[in-house]
Amino acid sequence: MTYERLNKREPDRADDLPIDPDLEVEEPQRRAPRPIHLHWKYIGLVFVGGAIGTCIRYLLSTAIPVWQGLPIATFTINVTGAFALGWLLESLSRGGPDQGLRRAVRLFVGTGILGGYTTYSSFAVDTDGLIASAQIGNSILYGVATVLVGAAASLAGIIIGAAVHRARAKANAR
Repeated sequence: MTYERLNKREPDRADDLPIDPDLEVEEPQRRAPRPIHLHWKYIGLVFVGGAIGTCIRYLLSTAIPVWQGLPIATFTINVTGAFALGWLLESLSRGGPDQGLRRAVRLFVGTGILGGYTTYSSFAVDTDGLIASAQIGNSILYGVATVLVGAAASLAGIIIGAAVHRARAKANAR
């Protein structure tokens, strides 16, 4: 913008005019996009998924009795949840970038349903309960088995997710 134009008093947007003609006008800064966890759509997906997962966990935990003093329901829930999460995330990651429908599925099913379904807080409380009732051997067995079998289940989910992806790619190539 030239000094002559400023002095002509032409109609112009006020925010384009510098206070001092010797100063340059800075470009307005663009706002950074909001993080995903601050979008209401995604918060809603996680919320609804979490409510569904928590209801499923509750129903299973009331249906599966304690066996030999061990909380089998919590063990089963955490191991199956680890498997499902491994399979889901492997499948989604092989399908492409974390955008659109894949992101929505990851948040709804992975963070929401499986996050509400699995229960490592109950795992901790159950382990503490076994220790408090002087079942030290069972608490160690339960704690170690949950972590090791859960890790193996997650790895199995990843392996199966990869195998399914390879089989689909092979079938599509034919």
